[in-house]
Amino acid sequence: MYLSLATVVLAFLIVIVEMTEVVALIFALQGETGTLRHGAAGAVAGVTAIGTITVVAGALILAVPSQYLLVGSGIVLVAFGIFLFRSTLRSYRRARAPTPVGAAAISHRNARTVQFSGGFTVGAVETTEAAIVLLPIAATGQGWSAVLGAALAGILLIGLAFVLHERIRRIKVPWLKLGATSLLFAFATFWLGEAAKVPWPWGDAMLIPLFLAALVLARVTLELFLRADGARARGTAGA
Repeated sequence: MYLSLATVVLAFLIVIVEMTEVVALIFALQGETGTLRHGAAGAVAGVTAIGTITVVAGALILAVPSQYLLVGSGIVLVAFGIFLFRSTLRSYRRARAPTPVGAAAISHRNARTVQFSGGFTVGAVETTEAAIVLLPIAATGQGWSAVLGAALAGILLIGLAFVLHERIRRIKVPWLKLGATSLLFAFATFWLGEAAKVPWPWGDAMLIPLFLAALVLARVTLELFLRADGARARGTAGA
């Protein structure tokens, strides 16, 4: 069984990014009934449903020779990288936006249903997003590395949820999303290069400079978007 440290880290980070949002939402919904039970049950149901589908689909995908999937995997990672970049941008925008005052609270009448439905929805959605990345990684012959990274992330988050309790809902994820976005583009570039028979000078170690280049490019692009937002806000205020 071959394990790739880079793939373990990538899968770990992807699951951390997606599942941190699940845990944060469950803790945020706790305020409606004073218990985590309903939201956690919904999240478990959502993750289990999508996880089962992923296992079945993964078995089918892994039956295809990995060399035929390099290009497809690279394209999938580019597409998800763009999606995650947009999510990262939204996170940075929320982090810089003023906190709204006087926001309406969710009605307590159906709080338990809201908790379960909210937990199920976010669990299913975030698991789907993680699976979109993990399946093509597994399809390139690094399935055990992806599983190990995902399992370690899940164990860490469950442990943090029990230990940190109230603090968990205040975890900031924009920097995690930025790192995950950069890793996705780095892997996509590397795999597409492999499919095109690019002679990478350092082999797998090329992922390091590719990641750093993607990180710089993504951060600069984010800053340009944020500055454009600021310019538009100043223009609107001055009108």
